[in-house]
Amino acid sequence: MCEVGTRPPLAAERGELAGSAAAATAAERCRDMGEQPIFTTRAHVFQIDPSTKKNWVPASKQAVTVSYFYDSTRNSYRIISVDGAKVIINSTITPNMTFTKTSQKFGQWADSRANTVFGLGFPSEQQLTKFAEKFQEVKEAAKLARDRSQEKIETSSNHSQESGRETPSSTQASSVNGTDDEKASHGGPAEAHLKSENDKLKIALAQSSTNVKKWETELQTLRESNARLTTALQESAASIEHWKKQFSACKEENDQLRNKIEELEEQCNEINKEKERNAQLSRRLQELETELQDKELELEELRKQGEVIPQLMSECESVSQQLESKLMIPSVCFPGSAVAPLSCHLWGSDSCCSFMEVPGRQRRAHA
Repeated sequence: MCEVGTRPPLAAERGELAGSAAAATAAERCRDMGEQPIFTTRAHVFQIDPSTKKNWVPASKQAVTVSYFYDSTRNSYRIISVDGAKVIINSTITPNMTFTKTSQKFGQWADSRANTVFGLGFPSEQQLTKFAEKFQEVKEAAKLARDRSQEKIETSSNHSQESGRETPSSTQASSVNGTDDEKASHGGPAEAHLKSENDKLKIALAQSSTNVKKWETELQTLRESNARLTTALQESAASIEHWKKQFSACKEENDQLRNKIEELEEQCNEINKEKERNAQLSRRLQELETELQDKELELEELRKQGEVIPQLMSECESVSQQLESKLMIPSVCFPGSAVAPLSCHLWGSDSCCSFMEVPGRQRRAHA
């Protein structure tokens, strides 16, 4: 494996150009050690906060170069990224790793050997898709390389077991035909074979212990991931309860508003009825005003006629006086006179009697 990140710190002065130069230097050193870049892209690098295991911590101030490297001598793959003089990603890809897209431009994977989770933020969704496809391709290649190495180990162990089986038979044949010194000389290879088998078993046991530790680390990572998922699920449940309460409150408020709208509609209907009543009363009032005007006109005419009545009364009195003056007879009522009955008839019997009772008086006019 090549070592990267020994370049002097120039990123603070030259920014992105310095990061590119550092990545190029790292790539050249990896080529010298037998590693070749097979894919390169640019992204913002993040790492999970080791204290909270929830929040992302930026590992680079800007977008940096992220490359896949293949080591032909070890038949392994790595993801390497350098920011200035600092190596921020040095992750060996194993068949158990998984790259997960968490959004349209962000993806992450867990590295149990580094005991962290890396996150990459890409400028576009297409670059994220290409990186994920390359990750899956490299993962399959690492799996294939592991299977081939296991096959080689099994083949070599089988060959050693077959050679071990053949050695005792040959020693037995020689011991049958040879002397005791030959028997002693042929006892050494069997012990060497057993020793080699024991060494192989020790190596297998050590590898098993290493695998157990690795699986324990993976299990711990999965437990932490499950704990984070459980916490997120609880937060989601609490959020759902909160939104349910808000929904109930909004529903109650909606019902209240509907009831208020119904009350306002009833009030509007009553107001419309009152308006109709007012319109009827207004029409009736206009009719009464019209009738009142007619009555006032009639009253005015009656008043005019009342002003004429005194004149008519005076005229009637004058006419009555004229008639009376014309109907008076200037004669005295005497007894035995021929005109007595007529005068008595006109003036009344009392007048006649008065004239008759007071003879010699002057004749009174007929009232």
